[in-house]
Amino acid sequence: MLAAYARTVNPEDPFAALEVGETDAPETPAGWTRVAVVAASLNRHDLWSLAGVGLRADQCPMILGTDAVARTADGDLALVYPVVADAALPDETLDPARTLLSELHPGTLAESVAVPARNLLPLPSGWSADEAACLPTAYLTAWRMLTVRGRARPGDAVLVQGTGGGVATAAIVLAKALGLRVYATGRSPERRERAEELGAVAVEPGARLPERVDVVVDSVGAPVVEHSIKSLKPGGRLVNCGVTGGHLAEVDLRHVFFRQLEILGSTMGTREELAELVRFCVEQGVRPVVDSVHALADAEAALRRLASGEAFGKVVVRAA
Repeated sequence: MLAAYARTVNPEDPFAALEVGETDAPETPAGWTRVAVVAASLNRHDLWSLAGVGLRADQCPMILGTDAVARTADGDLALVYPVVADAALPDETLDPARTLLSELHPGTLAESVAVPARNLLPLPSGWSADEAACLPTAYLTAWRMLTVRGRARPGDAVLVQGTGGGVATAAIVLAKALGLRVYATGRSPERRERAEELGAVAVEPGARLPERVDVVVDSVGAPVVEHSIKSLKPGGRLVNCGVTGGHLAEVDLRHVFFRQLEILGSTMGTREELAELVRFCVEQGVRPVVDSVHALADAEAALRRLASGEAFGKVVVRAA
């Protein structure tokens, strides 16, 4: 079958580790089911895997990809929940020992993928496979950051750092639908303009906001931590899910303890939270922002689009 996979890992030149070509379909573990991938969306996780972050050379070759919409043996389209967890845990529990597809088990950038049967959810009514494939990682992460970790409520204010990335764009879209006042930073006038089209008040990186916010959604890390903390009102929450800008942050703890701020980590979400997200999107008419769609055979171009930092929204790869 055709797949995009890490042949090895290469921290200096991640794309030198990438192979797009024919490979044997991996074995399907007992109790799992193999489904035909229709569309998959890319994440920074795929680039990190090629660079050897979270993936070792001795685990390669490893098919990349966490997200997908796939067709079952019955001909139905299903949304793939990418978290591989202890089957004994309930759907509302996030397994602390979880892995994602493409970490220990082959991922979704292929013509087919094997997943636990419980990881298949119904496709949202009226949605295309390209749109739905954007939900399981970026939109689920943003959903958990806003609703579970950030505890945002209608009428709250939220700052989204780094407009244009998958999680940041998802956070703007979801926050507006949740009834929040949304501010968003963007490194270029074009990105700030796009953020405003999505309903946010756009500000330059590091700029003072018109008000302090209840929640900051951050996937950038070190370069924005000081601004994020200064932007929070007393009792506010800084929720971080990634470090695309750097992981070693300097924090002035005086702001944290005096204003009783919370700094929270967050990543992915539970299967039940994904089901809640799907229901919310259907009820509110929310649609993911898609930057571009590429054929599976052109997966390298799709990954390079993601790596360029120029994408706004999700980059999608279509397998069928």
